[in-house]
Amino acid sequence: MSLETIMREERRLALLKVLAKAPGHSANGYVLHRAVTSLGHPCTLDQVKTDLAWLAEQDLLKSDILDGGMVVSTLRNRGHEVQAGLADVPGIAVPFAGI
Repeated sequence: MSLETIMREERRLALLKVLAKAPGHSANGYVLHRAVTSLGHPCTLDQVKTDLAWLAEQDLLKSDILDGGMVVSTLRNRGHEVQAGLADVPGIAVPFAGI
């Protein structure tokens, strides 16, 4: 597995985890970008937008476009299960359960 693949899968998991903790399980792309970057996942805003679109295609979150073009993503039940380690989706890292 390439380093790029590992980073992408970890970033997708981080996005789901951030949404799970966000008020209303929702946040816009700019907030999500800042959050995952601060959590040690350096990336571009375009990478976050691409990941959010992919996660929406997997039905793990839904994205709504507000007036002015801002995209707000909201975690779906399946996305919550994935970020909690209760379900597995190829393309997303499995959460570390610890010891």
